[in-house]
Amino acid sequence: MIPADISSRLRDAAGFVFDMDGTIALGDSKSGGHRALPHAIALLEALKARGMPFVVFTNGTAKPPAAYAASLRNAGFPVDDAQMLTPSSSTAAWLAQQGTGRVRVLGNAGCAAPLVDAGLEVVGPTEAADGVEAVYTGWFREFDFNALEAACHSLWNGARLLTASNVPFFATENGRAIGASYPINAMLTAMTGKRPRILGKPSRVAFEVARKVMDLPRSAAQRIVVVGDDPALEMRMANAVGALSVGMATGIMAGDAVLPEKDRPGLLLQDLAPLVDLLG
Repeated sequence: MIPADISSRLRDAAGFVFDMDGTIALGDSKSGGHRALPHAIALLEALKARGMPFVVFTNGTAKPPAAYAASLRNAGFPVDDAQMLTPSSSTAAWLAQQGTGRVRVLGNAGCAAPLVDAGLEVVGPTEAADGVEAVYTGWFREFDFNALEAACHSLWNGARLLTASNVPFFATENGRAIGASYPINAMLTAMTGKRPRILGKPSRVAFEVARKVMDLPRSAAQRIVVVGDDPALEMRMANAVGALSVGMATGIMAGDAVLPEKDRPGLLLQDLAPLVDLLG
């Protein structure tokens, strides 16, 4: 049973931000796509029928946002390309706002795509280049010593270190998997002393990009609901801005975990059925 005060906040929500893996879907290794978790499609269909704005914000950067959206549609989700965000979406917006020009991307083509689409000058992982202003790390399992050396030289020459994510794991149908940027960041920090600025979740930058995509004013921040399975990502992001954090015990988060206050969900659910009952 959802407490009355939380039910009221859910009914009066201005918009919803959903994580993808471990929250509404899991990666399906057989099809190379996604499999919907129970009640997830019904919930998003209910929100769409109500005219409620929502976005899906994955912390993965292996593919461009449109490719993730297509994978979710193939699984039955009513998600348009414009409703799909990755950390590279928020990174591209932040870099453009900062006036940053040349960026070395330690990531694959899907990781770099939103930066390219935003008109930023993207330098490849091992490409020789002067004047690199930022090194951005994302999904890059092809990372090698040459990429490490090129990135270190850019950082030693004054580039700032930015990252999509700095958490070690994410949820898949086979359990937790190792994220790519976390170990890359550890190596770069060890070599240069620079710590990465996170521009995906749980950063305020990521939250603000999601809010703007939903066309909601800043005053609506506390009426946004963030639903996710990782305490250090979705819960921390929501709690930092006063949004309602809804935790799912379907991915990384353990139902009996003792968490610091900044990472505690305002509501913890075993599945999405209570939200469908309340909002459907």
